Amino acid sequence: MTLTDLFLSQAIDPFRFGMLVFLFLTMLRTRASSGTLIPLAAGALFVAVLIPMTMTKTPMGPDLYRAVAVGIVTNALVIGAIALLHRMLPKRG
Repeated sequence: MTLTDLFLSQAIDPFRFGMLVFLFLTMLRTRASSGTLIPLAAGALFVAVLIPMTMTKTPMGPDLYRAVAVGIVTNALVIGAIALLHRMLPKRG
C-alpha cells in the first residue's frame, strides 16, 4: 500500500473521525483545567497508535511504523479541520 493510499484510507475512516471529534469535544469541556495543546497531541498520538495496533493481523514491523506516522499526520489535519470548523461556527448565547 502506498503512502497516498494509506493516508486516504485513514482520512475517510469513520471510526478515526469519530474518535477525533469526541477528543476535540472533550478538550473543549476540560480545557480550563488541562489546557488545549497537550490533550489534543496526546489524544492524536493515542488514536494514531491504537487503530493500527488493533486493526492489523501482525502489529509489529515497518508497516506499523508507517501506519502510525501517517496516522499522526492524518490526525493533525483532521483535528485542524475540526478546530477551523469550530472557530467558524457561530457561538450560541
